[in-house]
Amino acid sequence: MRVLRGRAETVEDDRAVVAAMLDRTGETGEPAVRAWRPHRHLAFGRRDAANDGYERARRVARRANYRPVERSVGGRAVAYTGRTVSFAAAVPIADQRTGLEDRYEWATDRLAEAFRSLGVAAEAGEPPNSFCPGDHSLQRDGKLAGVAQRVQRDAALVAGVVVTDDHAQVAAVLDPVYDALAVPFDPASVGSVAKAGGDGDPDAVARAVEAAFVGGDAATVVSVGDREIDDAGP
Repeated sequence: MRVLRGRAETVEDDRAVVAAMLDRTGETGEPAVRAWRPHRHLAFGRRDAANDGYERARRVARRANYRPVERSVGGRAVAYTGRTVSFAAAVPIADQRTGLEDRYEWATDRLAEAFRSLGVAAEAGEPPNSFCPGDHSLQRDGKLAGVAQRVQRDAALVAGVVVTDDHAQVAAVLDPVYDALAVPFDPASVGSVAKAGGDGDPDAVARAVEAAFVGGDAATVVSVGDREIDDAGP
């Protein structure tokens, strides 16, 4: 298992790291995992970009000091405060037409294990009107994490977001953003590891997620680029 740690210079560079990680897994057959704290930004999905309120939503994000970024995959808008944790696991596959649900089950099981190690008994699902609603989420006193998947010919990427101790900041920016997009959203639906009574320190969360995905495999740690991480918030 290859473990990538650290944060790249920009949001785009971080995406490139994950894309390269996925390609390498496809080429070598070696799985890889990464859990890190992305730069502060607000990621919009394709459906958001097609929304009549998209430009207004981008202005709302900028006023709250979140850089608006459009992603080519995934669902609705997600806020990364600088304390939010992203994770990505790349696994080799033999047939891209099979295994989708098995990988989702594997990933949510791994996340649930990570949350247990942090003191949170998470369960499948999410409250109504959650951010970036989807079928593969975990909750406890609100939505803690969401999982998505991307599949290519020889490898699959299972990735997502974990709210650590920043539920108030996430709710505060997403409320007016979703309002601008005219998408239902309940700020109270945002949970976090800390809100659920667990250890919400972002670095502790990242290491717990990493450890859960590595499991008992031997790991080779690769540095993405050790940098000081700004904890600026609204």
